[in-house]
Amino acid sequence: MKHSRIMAGIKCVVFLVVLTFQWTFVKADTEVSCVYMKNCTLPCSYEGADVVIHWFQVSAGNLSVHSFFKNQDQPENSAQHFRGRASTFKDQISRGNASVLLTGVKVQDEGRYRCYTSTTNGNKESFINLKIDAPIHKLTIELAVKRITCRSEGIYPKPELTWATSPPSNLTFKNTTTVQQTEQQLYNISSSLVPSSSDGDVEYSCTISTRRNRMELTVTNKFSQDVLEHENTIPCRPSNIQLSNLIWRFNFKEVILNGTVTNYTVSEKWKQHVKKLSESGSLTLQNIPADQEGFYTCEVTDAEEMTISLRSVEIHNGAIVGGVIAAIVITGVVAAVGFMLYKHKREQQERRRRDNETHTNTELQPMTAPSSDASAPQ
Repeated sequence: MKHSRIMAGIKCVVFLVVLTFQWTFVKADTEVSCVYMKNCTLPCSYEGADVVIHWFQVSAGNLSVHSFFKNQDQPENSAQHFRGRASTFKDQISRGNASVLLTGVKVQDEGRYRCYTSTTNGNKESFINLKIDAPIHKLTIELAVKRITCRSEGIYPKPELTWATSPPSNLTFKNTTTVQQTEQQLYNISSSLVPSSSDGDVEYSCTISTRRNRMELTVTNKFSQDVLEHENTIPCRPSNIQLSNLIWRFNFKEVILNGTVTNYTVSEKWKQHVKKLSESGSLTLQNIPADQEGFYTCEVTDAEEMTISLRSVEIHNGAIVGGVIAAIVITGVVAAVGFMLYKHKREQQERRRRDNETHTNTELQPMTAPSSDASAPQ
């Protein structure tokens, strides 16, 4: 008798464990991530015939998303927020596909969804957890006399911004990082720092990141004087360049060459000036006329981000003087970066010229004879 009770208890425990496992399996949410203002599919399936499909946004109070019955979509049943934006895959309904397509997804669409299906085989529910991402598409930088500002706009979810230097140094922040949310619930982020006067030649890096992607923008105040009489190599500072697409531009718009480091096309105008492209992406130019003085950018794009190296080029008597200005991880280049550092370089040259003039005048000043003293003994 006692043995039978123990066996019955064990069977009950096993049954509850199996039942709990089944309940957890059925109720587990499917995670779906979609990009802001793109189309998004919420998956759902069924078995049986004569299907009725109802979609609800549970996190918004069971808001009606879309319905399908009598072999057709029923858009009039959708809430105003989803009307005209939700539909089924009609050509796949007969194959058990009850998924719903949302067009132009918004931040407000984020949340938990329920798919309810009813067929000759019975009723079924499944749940979808939808996350919306507005990735970082662009970083911009502004340089003032004593401040560097980094910012980006139109991001979701809330991003993080960090500063770093290479080599490491003490940073003084002008203001705390500011984050603002727009009417579309997207985030704009901005931060400024004041470089220390003792930093010297350092690189300042601003990194903005979300759960989907990150971008880094690096500005350096180093200058290199790399002068050759007939040609000069302009460096590119990408990572993983062998797997990336490469574009060299002049003054941000005019394409010099496009392709990869092993297979690229040079534009007709630049064929006589492009001597070679190295395995690292560096561009060697020759016989550059004075009207092609300006900014040269190397854009390297892979699956995750774009790296842009910016360099100013001055031409003096047929020689090229290159000044490295910045390496930027963004989808566009801010001309202010080059302008401010170019101006800084000019000021340094002017100060050296004045110092040399002062030193020369001091060396050439004649010595004065001692003055005669009337009271001296004769």
